[in-house]
Amino acid sequence: MSQDEYFSVTVNLRINARLLDIDQNLPEQEEFENEIPSSFRLASQFSKMDSRLDEQGSVKLDDVTARHIQLQNDKIDLLLGFMLSQQDDPEQRYHTESFGASRLVFKGHEKWQTGHYVRLKIFIDHPPSAVYCYGIVSACEEKNGQFEIAIKYTHLLEEDRDVLIRAALHEQQKLLRQRALERKN
Repeated sequence: MSQDEYFSVTVNLRINARLLDIDQNLPEQEEFENEIPSSFRLASQFSKMDSRLDEQGSVKLDDVTARHIQLQNDKIDLLLGFMLSQQDDPEQRYHTESFGASRLVFKGHEKWQTGHYVRLKIFIDHPPSAVYCYGIVSACEEKNGQFEIAIKYTHLLEEDRDVLIRAALHEQQKLLRQRALERKN
């Protein structure tokens, strides 16, 4: 599947975006993989485990056992969310207008030149996860006194692309449930 085939959803995710210096090159693949912070690696592994559990289907458990397992999972999610929040840099913080598995769009107060590289940290609330990647500014347009900046991913681990796909699907499912409730009412 080409990157252009992934859909985007309109949702507000917290991200860190740092424009690289014009003369700064992107790291080679091995160097990129080595610089990914350990908390991002851990989040990716948790997400992979969750997806394997989802693929296996549900197991019939009594209510007490199911509640206990859910409470333990909630505790792990809280700890993971806390660990990931330590990676958030307020000086590089933006919020997405939309995101998908191939690109994201956010608003900023400064014009970013197309073709410049960006280091990104994408923080996902549900399921708690984060993605560390690089991208390239593919568009920057002024709208209502701000700049709408589109970033296309250039360096992204495949398992992190899967995390972004699952997060986009989760947001899409929320939207569909909400629309179904609105029609019902």
